[in-house]
Amino acid sequence: MNKKELSERDICTKYITPAIKKAGWDIKEQIKEEYSYTLGKIYVRGKLAQRGKQRRVDYLLFYKPHLPLAIIEAKDNNHSIGAGIQQALDYSNDLDIPFVYSSNGDGFLEHDKTKTNNIETELSLDNFPSPEELWKRYSAWKKIDQDSEKLITYDYKYNSKKIPRYYQQVAINRVIEAISKGQNRILLVMATGTGKTFTAFQIIWKLWKTGTKKRILFLADRNILVDQTMTNDFKDFGNAMTKIRNRKVDKSYEIYLALYQAITGEDESKKIFKKFSKDFFDLIVVDECHRGSAAEDSQWREILEYFGSATQIGMTATPKETKYISNIEYFGEPVYTYSLKQGIEDGFLAPYKVIRTYLDKDLSGWKPPEGKLDKYGKEIENRIYNLKDYDKTLVIDERTNIVAHRISEYLKATDRFSKTIVFCEDIEHAERMRHALINENPDLVLENNNYVMKITGDDELGKAELDNFINPEEKYPVIATTSKLMTTGIDAQTCKLIVLDKSINSMTEFKQIIGRGTRIREDFGKMFFTIIDFRDATRLFYDPSFDGEAVQIYKPKPGDPIDIPDDENEDAQLPESFESSENVETTSDFEDSSTKRVKYYVDGVVFSIIGERIHYYDKEKGLITISLRDYSKDVLNKRYRTLNDFLNEWTAADRKDILIAELLEQGVFMEELREAVGKDMDEFDLICHVAFGMPPLSRKDRANNVKKRNYFEKYGEQARKVLEAILDKYSDEGIDVINNAKDSKKIVDFLKLPPISNIALPLQIINEFGGKEKYLYAIRELEQEIYQ
Repeated sequence: MNKKELSERDICTKYITPAIKKAGWDIKEQIKEEYSYTLGKIYVRGKLAQRGKQRRVDYLLFYKPHLPLAIIEAKDNNHSIGAGIQQALDYSNDLDIPFVYSSNGDGFLEHDKTKTNNIETELSLDNFPSPEELWKRYSAWKKIDQDSEKLITYDYKYNSKKIPRYYQQVAINRVIEAISKGQNRILLVMATGTGKTFTAFQIIWKLWKTGTKKRILFLADRNILVDQTMTNDFKDFGNAMTKIRNRKVDKSYEIYLALYQAITGEDESKKIFKKFSKDFFDLIVVDECHRGSAAEDSQWREILEYFGSATQIGMTATPKETKYISNIEYFGEPVYTYSLKQGIEDGFLAPYKVIRTYLDKDLSGWKPPEGKLDKYGKEIENRIYNLKDYDKTLVIDERTNIVAHRISEYLKATDRFSKTIVFCEDIEHAERMRHALINENPDLVLENNNYVMKITGDDELGKAELDNFINPEEKYPVIATTSKLMTTGIDAQTCKLIVLDKSINSMTEFKQIIGRGTRIREDFGKMFFTIIDFRDATRLFYDPSFDGEAVQIYKPKPGDPIDIPDDENEDAQLPESFESSENVETTSDFEDSSTKRVKYYVDGVVFSIIGERIHYYDKEKGLITISLRDYSKDVLNKRYRTLNDFLNEWTAADRKDILIAELLEQGVFMEELREAVGKDMDEFDLICHVAFGMPPLSRKDRANNVKKRNYFEKYGEQARKVLEAILDKYSDEGIDVINNAKDSKKIVDFLKLPPISNIALPLQIINEFGGKEKYLYAIRELEQEIYQ
């Protein structure tokens, strides 16, 4: 057997897998081959979405089902032993794995991150390390003793429907490791839609089942968050779990879930958390910890300080870091961060496109005539009003109506039953927007009056419909107008449209709002979402802090006072003016700005849309506005500096479909690009034309050019007929015909297709060329003739 002629897969089967098994790794329990750990980024252009390539390791080796220790990247024997090591190291950074290997079937190159010298070593096939050897090295590196080993190696709670994703596994293991080392304040940052609650469950499960933590308190700030958690991710806790209701304390349970508001209040009598002893809980998990626990004078913070001896885990998508408030000061640096950007790149979160809509008087402002009265007889202050005033101090009916009209126009052009959230300035604005949207969609409102609903903290009917809105199986409500209630903690999996008609200056609030659209539900046609922005809020996408690392800004010194201004206060503090109960949501849901400031109501002011720009998400550049054609040209020119670079790669590629697939992964949509260019050409001419400005030839032109050159004359009659039939088939169907004709595994099936099957049987055709190798040579030569 000539090892150089074996494929990469053959090298794995005949050399690498036997070497791993011989070292003591269990093929069923500890070895995963060709393991994909991402779903593949979703690329969006226009109304179309396409997944790119998954990130896949050749081998992932586990000490326990939740403890991956090693990665092996395989190459065929025409590569060196270490040819795959850099690729494997890249994967290992994602998967948090210390032992990295590359192999070509001759042996292994080991890269050991636990060492400080001699990091890379070449090993023979017979010397691959056993699971026990790698675990021993790992334990020494992490300083795992016998007590902590029980906790660290204890299995997750597995079920067939929900297996932890790679980043959830890393997050769980990082938190467990920190606790095993005695760390009592832990911050975990995970983007909205990446499964923070499921991750929290697995952390609690391990700590609870091993007896490391016996009584646990899970704190949230929304009733729906607590209820969703109990019925979904936490259901396996069964009868050991309870929700604190109606200010009643039952100390017979082990797992407690509670609203902050339900266990504290302004009056001492409302602070029922004090009915528990200070050491009752030994673990507290704070969901959405940015919303209050970071503020020194927050009532929520008082709960955490009361149970100060407990280990406390803060979980958030958006750590609060301003000059007044700091999550990092309280919880410490994040033990792990999984960002929105990474979630989109991995294909676990939906990408977005942004439509920025510009209204004339939003840009130019509006000044009332001297002495003008509003609809209710109040004299309007004589000054220029602009975007900062609209719907706060000045309400103009026509502006609300044109926004509602544009939203409805978009839905009519796409899908009128796409779940939509419209974020408004305050509760009153949400009510007016609901009214305007109903008038824009009378036909669907007559079918079901829940087509448009106001869902705000003051509206019991609206809040009652929230579960239906977020349920993918429920058709209604379709459009929800809101102020603050739906900014966080709402798992709206099928939300396809987010409308921003409120001024947003808080990065925390902006991230939370964008998070309402990031879930993917391919089974419901949800691959991406759209943001229509009427307030220039999406400028925050360009802020470096939008998806950067959490950086501590506020570093209080002992005794430093904290004076939180109003704009920070709405995110940071509990209300002082209403009864705390399990149905209370947040302060800002009840704040109606019309009770705090003078508000003028005007009609008869004409508004018009003066422009729109569509932006797409791009990993490197953020939001981009270029057309599909320009974007494709940019991508192609980065990959191929010159036309010769492209021609060389095209000629060298035995399978053109693989090359085309690689371009698709970079967002080059061939079919859509072909439609944009408007020419019937194959991928070769499309690339040459778009990237390098070459005159395009259609497939028919190329086929005719081959025929004019009398290329077929050197073949016998039957072989000539076969090649002509393949060429005609290429002219009609494209490059896939050539790919299939020379695929050694598909030759027989291909030759059975008409019109080729009308010429002769597959074996007879192959013999006409003098055998399989000569047939394949003829097809490759035909391909070269096509692209001369």
